[in-house]
Amino acid sequence: MPLLKIIHHPDKRLRKIAKPVTKTNKKITKITNNMFETMYFHSGIGLAATQVNIQKQIIVIDISHNQTQKIVLINPKILTKNGEISMQEGCLSIPNKYGLVTRAKEIKICALNKYGKYFEIKTNNLLSICIQHEIDHLVGKLFIDYL
Repeated sequence: MPLLKIIHHPDKRLRKIAKPVTKTNKKITKITNNMFETMYFHSGIGLAATQVNIQKQIIVIDISHNQTQKIVLINPKILTKNGEISMQEGCLSIPNKYGLVTRAKEIKICALNKYGKYFEIKTNNLLSICIQHEIDHLVGKLFIDYL
């Protein structure tokens, strides 16, 4: 699978708002597979399609770093937020920059999986932070906007 080119801040394409995916198909599966490959190559734990100049609401995440907890989120929406947690964040689109960001500690989201099936999950801590960080990318927001 080919690696995708990650675009870097201050590239204006990072500020674009991603469009919803209207249909899951082989093309979307190929995009998610290439996104995972790119994310692992760059030692990331999450990647939004907008970071590789694909203006679609697609996120891939694996906080395990070992390809055992792959999560695909298509058209994700945050349903509820609870509590607060602060953590140092970085971003593949802003290399070698980090900052303390406060986000919701626990979230409940809904999304489509790579097969187009609707699901909801409730999560907290690192996975919650990662999901919020990646959803921000889909609306043109970067972690540095919180600093």
